[in-house]
Amino acid sequence: MQNKGDIEIIGNEEGGNSEGFAEDREAGRRNEIGSNQKNVKQKNIELERMKQLVELLNEASKAYYAQDREIMSNQEYDSLYDELSALENKTGVILAGSPTVNVGYEAVDELPKERHESPMLSLDKTKSREDLRDWLQGNPAVLSWKLDGLTIVLTYRDGRLEKAVTRGNGEIGEVITNNARTFVNLPLNISFQGELVLRGEAVISYSDFEKINREIEDVEARYKNPRNLCSGSVRQLNNEITAKRNVRFYAFSLVSAEGADFHNSREEQFAFLEEQGFEAVEHYAVTEDNILDVIGLFEKKIEGYDIPSDGLVLTYENIAYGQSLGRTAKFPRHSIAFKWADEMRETTLKEIEWSASRTGLINPVAIFEPVELEGTTVSRASVHNISILKGLKLGLGDRITVYKANMIIPQIAENLTRSDSLEIPESCPVCGGRTEIRQVNEVQSLYCTNEECPAKRIKAFTLFVSRDAMNIDGLSEATLEKFIDRGFLHEYADLFHLDKYKEQIVEMEGFGEKSYRNLTDSIDRARNTTLPRLIYSLGIANIGAANAKMLCKYFDYDLKQMQDADVETLSAIDGVGEVIASAFVEYMRDGDNLRRLETLLGELQIEVPVVTEGSQTLSGLSFCITGSLNHFASRNDLKELIEQKGGKVTGSVTGKTTCLVNNDVTSSSSKNKKAKELGVAILSEEDFMKQYGLQADGS
Repeated sequence: MQNKGDIEIIGNEEGGNSEGFAEDREAGRRNEIGSNQKNVKQKNIELERMKQLVELLNEASKAYYAQDREIMSNQEYDSLYDELSALENKTGVILAGSPTVNVGYEAVDELPKERHESPMLSLDKTKSREDLRDWLQGNPAVLSWKLDGLTIVLTYRDGRLEKAVTRGNGEIGEVITNNARTFVNLPLNISFQGELVLRGEAVISYSDFEKINREIEDVEARYKNPRNLCSGSVRQLNNEITAKRNVRFYAFSLVSAEGADFHNSREEQFAFLEEQGFEAVEHYAVTEDNILDVIGLFEKKIEGYDIPSDGLVLTYENIAYGQSLGRTAKFPRHSIAFKWADEMRETTLKEIEWSASRTGLINPVAIFEPVELEGTTVSRASVHNISILKGLKLGLGDRITVYKANMIIPQIAENLTRSDSLEIPESCPVCGGRTEIRQVNEVQSLYCTNEECPAKRIKAFTLFVSRDAMNIDGLSEATLEKFIDRGFLHEYADLFHLDKYKEQIVEMEGFGEKSYRNLTDSIDRARNTTLPRLIYSLGIANIGAANAKMLCKYFDYDLKQMQDADVETLSAIDGVGEVIASAFVEYMRDGDNLRRLETLLGELQIEVPVVTEGSQTLSGLSFCITGSLNHFASRNDLKELIEQKGGKVTGSVTGKTTCLVNNDVTSSSSKNKKAKELGVAILSEEDFMKQYGLQADGS
């Protein structure tokens, strides 16, 4: 790779001492570059130290405040804090998550839309390394990762993050500034004071993705891939959720930097961004001579690379040259994307395994003769749904080609035979019940229609006993399957009467007196539970542990109130919405579900949170909050205070709303209009606190 200091000198033949002058100028330029490189190196060292300090101090705070333990003395903490503060003052950079700033959490009703100043085009693509080399046409370039997350445009003014907008459709994106402030490695303040606009990728690492999924007991509720999780996390209405997802930002392009001169060099732009505290995508200078070697370097790294990537990006080093090439209707000509040529193997389809879930969905899984792909042996690949299955025209014995998508997930690439002889089962492979094909958003999927299907019951019982639900140890999915097959379990309440089958259980493989005793002890402990755990354990569609807690809290932990609520009431609860509301009402209106729930309740003692007498001054009242506040750091803080006092906070104004809290009483916002239509009072924050006797300190 070419070193930045290795600058080719073209002599000026005019003038007697032109060669000497050129040498003097070049010597001066070399000195300037050397000095700049030294300064950049020093600043990079300081930024790395700042990152270490932020991590150390936050770890110490978490241990002290959340885990009741100390990992460093107060004196050591203060010393490190002072060091961080001094470095922030010196560099002009403040990293997101720094304990010297408080980002604060805020919920919004919707993400505002904004048109990009210039369209964000896609890149032309190739899978040929030779095509990539030929594309250079003798020009130097920069080769970097093509990260697989969500593209974000950031704007800084006066050294502060002013705006963050998603790529959206390339023309219009969503404003996610509050969420971006929680990205773990994003600088909130930078030393550059002019307007700075850059682009980068928001991503969630594979290790963080796996950690988040491990905490979700229900396998079906787990996230499918880091990109989808990242997209959902970045576009949250409540940035407190974003903050918990460990989203990172990697800069890949500088759009503009007011008044800055980068000597027409992409590499200098990258160096500038890193100097400001941004983490840039890993990148290397390349020429026709070394590009194949550098691609090989990336290829070696991809297998163990923790950041999702689906290829590489090649951009001309000479900024002016790249811009002079213009663009096509779809692509800019200054850059091109390189997609890994997937390693393909030909094999024979042996069978289709139909895998049933607790929702009734039956997924087709292709089983084929084992082949070596990307260093591992694979013999199965999900076909995902009936639409894809039909498109491939599969039949047993067909010759197919398989690959690993992004070098990770086995997929069928092509069916070479296309016999189209595969029959879609008319009966469930587990229970023999009738199946049906349902179409949602133009995608066809297969479902079992039998509500008593054992597969549904096995998955349902697995959720019921999971940690966030009833938390019963000793009941793996395999054990539950054995119990169901032997007729021990028909509904949830049967778990609390396994003593009837003690002799049979003790004789089962893997069991004995001790295992049986441990299991029954765990079941007895589960009899004392909470209403949120119970609601989550029922496996109501779209209702996870967090939603269950939210619903129970809203209804003061009164199950009867919850069961009597209609879709409109439930939909008005902040964070619920019509989909969850409809699923809950449908479940609670079903006679069989109610009978089973009543039987189960006879086995349980439901703990109800203790409320201090006289503290519930807002009991029975419902409020809606909008706009900015003066006495509270965020609307969530006011919401928590109202809920502590027994009140409820909804995300929209309905006929049951007591009042709308909005400091802009005269605004023409949709909520103000709705309140006026329904005759709901609109109070400023000040008037609201006076009327209901509230203080910002919670008293």
